[in-house]
Amino acid sequence: MCNKRNEKALNPACLLQTGSTHIYTTEGTSTVDDVFDDTYREKEGKKPPRILVWRNIILMGFLHVGALYGLVLIPSASWLTLGWTAVCYLISALGVTAGAHRLWSHRSYKASVPLRVFLALGNSMAFQNDIYEWARDHRVHHKYSETDADPHNAKRGFFFSHIGWLLVRKHPDVLEKGRKLELGDLRADRVVMFQRRHYKLSVVLLCFLFPTLVPWYFWGESLAVAYFVPGLLRYTVVLNATWLVNSAAHMWGNRPYDKTINPRENPFVALSAIGEGFHNYHHTFPFDYATSEFGCKINITTAFINLMCFLGLARDRKRVSGDMIAARIQRTGDGSHKSG
Repeated sequence: MCNKRNEKALNPACLLQTGSTHIYTTEGTSTVDDVFDDTYREKEGKKPPRILVWRNIILMGFLHVGALYGLVLIPSASWLTLGWTAVCYLISALGVTAGAHRLWSHRSYKASVPLRVFLALGNSMAFQNDIYEWARDHRVHHKYSETDADPHNAKRGFFFSHIGWLLVRKHPDVLEKGRKLELGDLRADRVVMFQRRHYKLSVVLLCFLFPTLVPWYFWGESLAVAYFVPGLLRYTVVLNATWLVNSAAHMWGNRPYDKTINPRENPFVALSAIGEGFHNYHHTFPFDYATSEFGCKINITTAFINLMCFLGLARDRKRVSGDMIAARIQRTGDGSHKSG
């Protein structure tokens, strides 16, 4: 049937069901409140002062110093520890990309309880705020992108959109718009709310203790190497890979789908953030589970979701039709589109 929730009352998009994939055939449809609201106007006059959050500044400083020390220790790490670091990187990244982002923020596919539990565990390992808060802020980011109501407004510069937004108090408009979003789907998800209730404990266990104790216990890695390499270094790299989506992917790259918005196609970000760098496409079609026209190309997250569907742990992937993509490229693209 047709989905009636549309941007600007555009014709609803009917779905062609192909297995567990839904193909959208006309523009303007989204399953959540993540469509850009062009009726929002920034308040005139002097901007509110930036209030520094010194706790975050100090903790981020220590974290990055610890990560640099982890780099120094890499030659001392065993191959098993380096492999474990890569596994922890992948799990924590998937907790953000396949979990907090594509599943819970955009509802671009459906996941079984076991898969949701795995993604929630990965999200706690990533330590980037609990799923509820992450998804709320991300929906605000899409709805009010690059305005005062955007939590990491890229128009305030690279540093602010990358990490600075975490070092200052949120703009009042971010808080106001976040409170007005309809988040009933998140509150109704028992996995999301369980993780939210036990978030601090889950972070201690999954982001720090688990990555450290496994190499120390199972193959005798030193505690220092185990803590600073698969622990702090891995965590810091995942953080910065995610932040690059907010910063670099809003500043550098081409805009083949919509030249009127700042988000860009950035292959480096796609590689580091396991598929999240096709950002012009994603902001144009936020409901597409692949966040890219090209499926699994430089997109580990899409390959993972496809595998979960094959195993019966996920279903109902939402996908944009080729005709819709071609029409959008023709109408608003910057002329840089290349097929494949």
